[in-house]
Amino acid sequence: MRKEGAEKGREKSRQAASYGLLIALAMVFGYIESLLPLPVPVPGMKIGLANLVTIVCLEFAGVRGAVWVTLLRVILTGLSFGNPYSMMYGLSGSFLSLAVMAAAKHYRLFSRTGISILGGVFHNVGQLVFAAWILRSAAVFSYLPALLIAGAAAGAVIGAVGGMLAGRLQGFFRFN
Repeated sequence: MRKEGAEKGREKSRQAASYGLLIALAMVFGYIESLLPLPVPVPGMKIGLANLVTIVCLEFAGVRGAVWVTLLRVILTGLSFGNPYSMMYGLSGSFLSLAVMAAAKHYRLFSRTGISILGGVFHNVGQLVFAAWILRSAAVFSYLPALLIAGAAAGAVIGAVGGMLAGRLQGFFRFN
């Protein structure tokens, strides 16, 4: 009986360490990305390096784990490097993206790369909807065509790299 309790405790510790590692990695990727200015005409356009972690997290920890990692990543990154508005933009894009990716994964509609493309596109849509609401103006949707193309391209790259990482990290992370 004691041995079972000790093993259960070790498993919980491994799981907590895995979540902590994923959150820290996502924060580091987000910070690195903030240091890399992209020469693009649309403000706020990014590659989405932190979404590598989301793709890996969806694979190994499932939707619930990905939600927690995403929530904590956005909040901690916002507190560390941003402001309340950056957190709200991050949450609006991240959670719409995550909801769409989770649905596509659940219904097996797309490959991992296709799911990532959806994530990139809907992240931008979520942020535009939030911006339109904050600014009380639909003018921000003029950026939509460029952001759809950028989201699809970045999503394809992140999905392909995320797939390679997931394959190499098989068995590294411990989740129930």
